[in-house]
Amino acid sequence: MKMRTLGRTGLQVSPYCLGTMMFGPAGTPDPDDCARILHRALDAGINFIDTADVYGWGQTEVILGEALKGRRDDVILATKFSGPMGDDPNRRGASRRWIVTAVEDSLRRLQVDHIDLYQIHHFDPATDLEETLSALTDLVAAGKVRAIGSSSFLGSDIVEAQWISERRGLGRLRTEQPSYSILARGIEREVLPVCDRYGMGVLTWSPLAWGLLTGKYRADNDRSLSPGRALWGPRHMSDLNKAATIEQLAPAADEAGISMTHLAMAFVMAHPSVTSAIIGPRTLEQLDDLLAGADISLDDDLLDRIDEIVPPGTDVGFSEVGYVPQSLSDTSLRRRAEHDRAAE
Repeated sequence: MKMRTLGRTGLQVSPYCLGTMMFGPAGTPDPDDCARILHRALDAGINFIDTADVYGWGQTEVILGEALKGRRDDVILATKFSGPMGDDPNRRGASRRWIVTAVEDSLRRLQVDHIDLYQIHHFDPATDLEETLSALTDLVAAGKVRAIGSSSFLGSDIVEAQWISERRGLGRLRTEQPSYSILARGIEREVLPVCDRYGMGVLTWSPLAWGLLTGKYRADNDRSLSPGRALWGPRHMSDLNKAATIEQLAPAADEAGISMTHLAMAFVMAHPSVTSAIIGPRTLEQLDDLLAGADISLDDDLLDRIDEIVPPGTDVGFSEVGYVPQSLSDTSLRRRAEHDRAAE
């Protein structure tokens, strides 16, 4: 695969990034099967691996650490923190207290001495960004982390983080990991332009929209969910607006002579702001199918047709954004009487 530079880090990464959410209880519980998927991906030229501590509540990192033995130096290894790692409310979020614990836990599970890219999995409204960036800067200085990034941040969150880094002399977020697919184009409005402005690399998750864009979940097909899909995405799989849009996209793929999967992946990779698209195969067969379409590109006529079906900058149906801002989730912030009661 032709490598791409990850933002301004100087790191060279493959256009496909192997996501490992399916390694473990959410998808492929057999560590040997996971190892085979990993090594097939590495042999095919993928050198970018993404995981998270919350996947399998640590089990995925353990499986990945074992599978990477002997090939650690061949990959750019990324993981994430901030998801809940137990019932203790302090074993989650983006506080310094949790970050310094979480990174040591990930290093131990992965059996490595450093992480190439350490990402804030979700914005933590309870913690000042300065607190988070200060802790992450110290990890870089200590050699435990090479670069830092965010995931599912709003454009305004990214801008605030960049301003804090500049004004306080702290390490900068070098990457953003947003959801992006034909069905989830909202990041085209602000997130991708902001990433361009600050020279950030972009690794996108769910380019197949929780599997909907594989064509497997068409109206006339079996819509039963795999273990991973049942755990992580049932609300997306039952979205009627998405289902109707897929029925419009399918003829476009057929006329182009490519599968829905290849259409979806090529669409994401066509955006100049996207560095790498995260693929999350559960089986070797799924990985091989994804790899078979790695060289496909879409012409302007086909991209124009997709724009007509899903206009740029819009999301279809249920949004795949990684977190809901407090301004939307906390009713006291938009109802004066409730706000006044909370302040008493």
